[in-house]
Amino acid sequence: MKFITFLTTDNEQKWGIVPNGDTIVDGTGSGYARLLDVIQGGDPALTEVKEWFQQGDAKTYAWDEVKILPPIKPLKNVICVGKNYAEHALEMSNQDPGAIPKYPVFFTKPHTALTGHGTYIESYPHITTELDYEGELAVIIGKEGKNIPAAEAMDYVFGYSILNDVTARDLQRRHKQFFKGKSLDTFAPFGPVIAHKSLIPDPQQLTIQTFVNGEERQHGSTQDMIFSVAQLIESLSAGMTLEAGDIIATGTPSGVGKGFNPPKLLKAGDEVSITIEPIGTLSNRVR
Repeated sequence: MKFITFLTTDNEQKWGIVPNGDTIVDGTGSGYARLLDVIQGGDPALTEVKEWFQQGDAKTYAWDEVKILPPIKPLKNVICVGKNYAEHALEMSNQDPGAIPKYPVFFTKPHTALTGHGTYIESYPHITTELDYEGELAVIIGKEGKNIPAAEAMDYVFGYSILNDVTARDLQRRHKQFFKGKSLDTFAPFGPVIAHKSLIPDPQQLTIQTFVNGEERQHGSTQDMIFSVAQLIESLSAGMTLEAGDIIATGTPSGVGKGFNPPKLLKAGDEVSITIEPIGTLSNRVR
C-alpha cells in the first residue's frame, strides 16, 4: 500500500491510500485521523486499515484536485545521513579518499523545513547564492526501538519515501556544520507518498534519479550506500530510542550541483524531480 496526506479544496487535512496513480482514497473513514496515528498503531492499526479499505466505500479524490502535503510530520527532527555514498563524498572533497567516512555522519533538519510534492522550494537569494539539491531515500520507522541489531532492523521499518535534502552550500561552509545550511523553511521536500515496506523487500536495490529541468543529474543505486539502511538503524539506535514516525534520510549519490565543474546550482524557476520506484516521483519548483 501507498499512503499520502493532503488538503482538500475546503482546506481540510486528510490522509489517504493510493491504489493507483490517479486516485486517492480518503483514509479518515477508517477511524484514524492521521497517517502518523496509523504508523504509531503498528500492525493492528494497519490490519484495521486494510480491512476497512477492502470494503471499497470510501470517498475518493483525484490528485489534481488536492494539495499534497508531507506524508507525516515527525515527532522530532528529520534524521539525516551525510556522505553515505563514496562517489558523493569524493565529489565534495576534490577526490580526497580521506573524505569517505568510517562511521555514519548524522545531522538533523527541523520539521519546519518539510514541504510537500508540488510546492515551492524558496531560493532565499538574500541569504544564499549556492542552492543545491540532494535526492535521497527516506526510511520511516514503524515502532519504538533501542539498541536494534542490524539483523532485526527491518522489523522496525514502516515504509519508504523520497526526500530532497536541499542545501545552501555557502551557509554550510560559513557555519562549518550541516544544520543551518540545510534547515531553512522548504529545504526538505518529502513525499509524495510513503510506500509500505511490503512493496520494497530490499531497500538496497533501488535506483535514485534526480532531474533538474528534465536533465538527469543523479543516477545512483542504494546498493552503493556505504552504510545500509539496516546498519544506519543499528548505529542510530545504539543508546538512543527511535520512535514510530521518525524519518531517516539515508544520503545522496553523486551528481549534486556543487559537484559539477563549473557547478550547476539551483535558481528560481528550476524544477527538481526525484524518482525512486516503486515509490514514485517527488517534484518541486524553485522560486
